[in-house]
Amino acid sequence: MKDLNIAKIIANKRREKGLTQDQVATYIGVSKASVSKWETAQSYPDITFLPQLAAYFNISIDELMGYTPQMTKEDIKELYHRLSKDFSNKQFDEVWFDCQEIIKKYYSCYPLLFQMAVLLCNHWMLSNDAVIQKQIFDEVVVLSQRIQNESSDVWLSKEAVSLEATCYLISGEPQKVLDLLGETIRPLSNDDAGIAQAYFKLGNQNQAEKVLQIGIYQHLLTLVSLSNSLLQLQNEQFDETLHRIQVVAEVFNIDELHPNVMATFYLTAAQVCSSKGQHENAFKLLDKYADVCIKGFFPFNLHGDDYFTEIDSWFQEFDLGTGTVRSEAVIRESMIQGVVHNPAFEGLKDNIRFKSIVNKLTQKKGY
Repeated sequence: MKDLNIAKIIANKRREKGLTQDQVATYIGVSKASVSKWETAQSYPDITFLPQLAAYFNISIDELMGYTPQMTKEDIKELYHRLSKDFSNKQFDEVWFDCQEIIKKYYSCYPLLFQMAVLLCNHWMLSNDAVIQKQIFDEVVVLSQRIQNESSDVWLSKEAVSLEATCYLISGEPQKVLDLLGETIRPLSNDDAGIAQAYFKLGNQNQAEKVLQIGIYQHLLTLVSLSNSLLQLQNEQFDETLHRIQVVAEVFNIDELHPNVMATFYLTAAQVCSSKGQHENAFKLLDKYADVCIKGFFPFNLHGDDYFTEIDSWFQEFDLGTGTVRSEAVIRESMIQGVVHNPAFEGLKDNIRFKSIVNKLTQKKGY
């Protein structure tokens, strides 16, 4: 009951309406002493009195108890960033406990549950306890499934499916990914083009162009992400895939448009080059990785450019453009660890170029 403000609310509502404790007591059918104890939090009303009290003060039971089952979009964003910082500055178990308490309190606020699941997916590795890590993955799966089963938001439910699949991949359960997503890739829908055509026929050419720009932007990011995975599987076509994506990235300025997806691409490509003995290419790619990390993450701010002139408002609408999914300290450490403790670069560590790249990543100046 520590999160409920019923004592303060009963006292405030009674005073607002100019009522005495005797009047409230008479209406409910209890003693004045009982009402006094309610208002000083020495005791709480019996659950059967709550509907009467709420009706008497002309408020809902949730309002009477000071309980808000939903959080606003702004509150969710603020909470996410606070907890993300807490993971960097406090003991992991302490923050993990706070997360569990928040989840219990807002178990019907599905946007909040989704962000909590994302938060846990982005910070589970900070725990050194394998048991806790498993508990976190189990919790993410439970939250994802609850959103899928209970939320009426189709987009949110779809995102929850993807998050559940990601969780299975991280925890080493690939068959569950196939069971969840299916083993057959269906053709992509052409909804973007259809929506754009509809806007065009309604005479709204600007909105039609915005829809198409957003579609192209998202497909570009998907292209790079898929190619990132493909690089790890290819042998003969590796060089060609690497070349083609770098050309696309340069033409569309993806290094600046979305540094996160390109940093992942360059690091993966460098790993493969190093394993193939292509050390010169590995150093070049690691340099690009470091440059993207330095220039693009602090602060992380997605934006359009001279070509993608209509996507900034879309970032704002869905809160995609600013902020990070992890705290700055965690991101910095992840960037460094991805190079320094990466077994793929073991043969490069004594090289002066490798040390220069590491030094570049560890220097805060310039971020």
